[in-house]
Order: sequence, then C-alpha cells, then structure tokens
Amino acid sequence: MRVLASTPRADGFHMPGEFEPHDGCWMLFPFRGDVWRQKAVPAQQAFVEIVKAVARFEPVTVGATREQYEQAARLLPDNIRLVELSYDDIWMRDCGPTFVVNGRGDVRGVNWQFNAWGGLYAPYDQDNLVAPKVLALERAPRYDAPCIMEGGAIHVDGEGTLITTRECLLNAKRNADLSQAQVEALLMDYLNVGKIIWLDDGVYLDETGGHVDNLCCFVRPGVVALTWTDDENDPQHAISQRAYAILQNERDARGRKLEIHKIHQPGPLYFGAEELEETEDSGQINIDFAAGDRLPVSYINFYIANGGVIVPTYDDAHDAAALAQIAALFPERQVVGVYAREIALGGGSIHCITQQQPRAGA
Repeated sequence: MRVLASTPRADGFHMPGEFEPHDGCWMLFPFRGDVWRQKAVPAQQAFVEIVKAVARFEPVTVGATREQYEQAARLLPDNIRLVELSYDDIWMRDCGPTFVVNGRGDVRGVNWQFNAWGGLYAPYDQDNLVAPKVLALERAPRYDAPCIMEGGAIHVDGEGTLITTRECLLNAKRNADLSQAQVEALLMDYLNVGKIIWLDDGVYLDETGGHVDNLCCFVRPGVVALTWTDDENDPQHAISQRAYAILQNERDARGRKLEIHKIHQPGPLYFGAEELEETEDSGQINIDFAAGDRLPVSYINFYIANGGVIVPTYDDAHDAAALAQIAALFPERQVVGVYAREIALGGGSIHCITQQQPRAGA
C-alpha cells in the first residue's frame, strides 16, 4: 500500500467530525484471557451486542485472530464483514488508523505509532501493525506520523478545531522529547486543524492517561458534551469543573463560543472481586486493578453512527437521564443504549472499541 511522504495538511486532507457520514465502522473481537474474565466469553457477548447496535446504522467490519475466527463467525450476525487479523487487544479507536478526507471525497489514513498507552500493557507489537493492515485492506494511501498517539486522545469538529488533554498528549511515556508546541504542530500537520483546545485532565483514574473521548466530545461544530458530577466530594467534580471553565472561555477555529452540555456520570462504579477472578492460565490479569477500585466510566464514551448514537449504559440510576440528554442533543439520530460494564472491566467503553471510516465521495 502506498505510503505518502507528505502530510495530510500539505495535500489538503483533514479529519472529519465523527458525526459526518461513514462508509462503516471497524472493530476487533475480544480474546485475551489475561485481560477479559472467564476466557473473554462475557466480553465477547457484550461485544456482539454493541456490534449489532452499530450495524443497525452502518456496515461493520470486525477483525478476529486466526484462533478466534470461527468463534467470532458463530457469534456475529451474517451482515458483519469478518476479516482475519492479528492484534493484541480490542481497542481499535487507539491502534487503528485515523481516516482523513479531502474536498473531492478521497479517503486516506494516518498511521500513528502505538505503545499501549505508555507501555501499560504487553505485548503491543501486533497492535502497532493494525492501522497499516486496515488501510491496506481498504486500499487507502497512508501517512506515517512520527509520533505516538491514540485515537481516543482527540476529538475534532471537522471544521478545524481539536480537543485533547495535557494529561494524555504531554505524558512523558508517549513522546518525552516533544514540547506542547511540537505536539500541536504534528496535530495540525496530520489532522489539518487550526485550533487546539487543551483541557487539563481526563476522567478520574482513567488508565489511558487522560483520553479526552471519555471526558468531552463534539456533538457537532460549536457544541460539546462534557462528563459531570454534582458531588463536590468526588475527585471527578474538580476535573470536570476545570474543563468546563476552559471550554467556557475558548472559541473554536471559526470564532464561535462553545455550547456546553453536562452529562452526569454513572455511579461511581467499582470492580467486584468476582469480576477479577477466573482469568486464564496463571490467574494473573494484565491490568492493574483490584477489587473495590473505581471504574473510569462515563456516558460520553458513545459512538456516533450514521443515523444513530450508541451509548454505554451500566444498569445505573443515571442511565435514563443520560440517554434522554443525548437524544436531545442528536434529534436527527436514534439513540441506542447498550449495557457496557463488561467492556469497562477491560479499561474502556464503546467509543474505545470503534473506529469510523468516513464515506468516500462525501
């Protein structure tokens, strides 16, 4: 597949907003017994329900390892494209490509370097090859970005504005040799944005090191949703307060003040002892959690599909209000809640396991 020596910005390509039309969605089938409990069977069941929800609105391609291909084929609906692919875990948002488009509707991809959120998990060598493989399957030319980054670290409005966090992109375990100005220059070159809004921190105890997609996202240009809590004793309260203050005082790339919508977080929710048992082989899991630790969950980690929004739910008292608020923010789309606690046990949620492919020719 053709590797381009230039940058998207130089070639007139940019990252569109997630709310713009898609050709489809990419996902990866869970399999690791040292990450997912009970040999990943509950995670696979939860994953399939999310796939079904997304597939109501757009085509879905699922990658599965050679060993798990037949299991995935048994569980997934017939309308899902299933491809054999090597990878280390299911976080397609972070290890997959970031697609970019131009004014003629051409689609290309950015291949970021991936180091498992600063070496948090191992191995991750196969994850680092996922983006080139996806782009080769789609026959999309690719740009190899000279930095470590994950898709969950950014959210864009498609009109030149990007939101991220300092906790994540200025983390020394990712690009220790890059200053904030150098990170900004790379984002501008490879996503073709003109304005970067820096929030301080991500969701409390988020093991990704502050991914913005769990905290704040664009609903459409000029409008953002922000995870919130009214509990002043909750550490998340101060994080969300700081983010709100920053967003209130910023303008986007086109000079608009932002319209901010607060979505109250679930719970707080915590790991149960039984959920950290029954792992494969040695019984040691490849995540640094213990019973009673807090789950870093929010409703902001939703996926915007063609005509739909797939929202994580947690059998929590805040579920109904969050779904109603999100439905009000997307009146032209159908909001679908999917129980996602099992995915949260692995460290993420629905947005983390999905990656949109923009519509060619749009």
